[in-house]
Amino acid sequence: MLDVAHHAGVAIGTVSNVLNRPDGVTPSIRDRVLASIDELGFVRNRAASKLAAGVSNTVGVVLADLANSYFTDMVRGAEQSASKAGKFVVIGNSDIDIAKQRSYLTFFDEEQVSGILVAPLGGVIPPEDGHIARQRPLVILDAARQTHAHCAVSTNNVAAGRIAAEHLLGLGRRRLVFAGGPIARSRALADRLQGAQDAVADVEGATLEHMSTDEVQVHDGRRVGALLAHRDADALPDGIVAAADLLALGIVQALTSSSSYRFPDDIALVACDDNRSAYDSIVPISTVDLPGQKMGSTGMRLLLEELADSAEHEHQHITLDPTLTARESTIGR
Repeated sequence: MLDVAHHAGVAIGTVSNVLNRPDGVTPSIRDRVLASIDELGFVRNRAASKLAAGVSNTVGVVLADLANSYFTDMVRGAEQSASKAGKFVVIGNSDIDIAKQRSYLTFFDEEQVSGILVAPLGGVIPPEDGHIARQRPLVILDAARQTHAHCAVSTNNVAAGRIAAEHLLGLGRRRLVFAGGPIARSRALADRLQGAQDAVADVEGATLEHMSTDEVQVHDGRRVGALLAHRDADALPDGIVAAADLLALGIVQALTSSSSYRFPDDIALVACDDNRSAYDSIVPISTVDLPGQKMGSTGMRLLLEELADSAEHEHQHITLDPTLTARESTIGR
């Protein structure tokens, strides 16, 4: 900055004003300083500025799986809200790895970001990482249904499972399968299963079989589809609730390639999360849309409110409702 000031023939405080409060500088002087900045190739040191001001304009975002458009939608919503508030977003992808999640949380804490949004594995912050949430504002996205010590935003996953099953039941399907897991490690998947079970319990003669999987990726769906394809016709379900769209995509691929079963004539399929990766399925998949973008923007709003007035801020847990988008896999062309 001193080099820029000498080059432009101004005080160093004027350079600071041009960088931070340009509207308060005479246009001719501002232009002269900017020309010197361009000629010298000056780039401000944000780390030094942060230390001097004691304030960061960066928000850290830690997400479980950026290959899933549900989480990229969260980033989009969070970034749009942060940008309006003059803040920048830095993203960490834990890639469904608890150790990687912890390393990003620690990194953002050490970088002294102004706050953190995190979509943690299992929907909760592990106890050993709780100190980070006590040191700076933190908001949980895709949170589990429970009390949290900070702000949280979640989707009503019980409603998502119920909506999916009710859609099939409303089409006259009675032998349903819920495909997906591992239920013990995922509160969200357990809630979706619970919602489907509740819907089936309300309809006389309807049944629900649970086929667990290692994960909810395409290859897991292919395994489910292969198992179903080898069943006798009278043991085959007439409706499937897939815990996630990628899982549903694999089921469609397996059943359409290895059997004569047709969607939705023989089997109707509905999934949960509206993942864009499944849009190009040979059979367009009906899905329960989880509002990822709204979740990200809501979480950022809560974080900004806490940053603006931490003394008066009261933590909130906001639950967003899912919606159904019906496509060919349940209603035909």
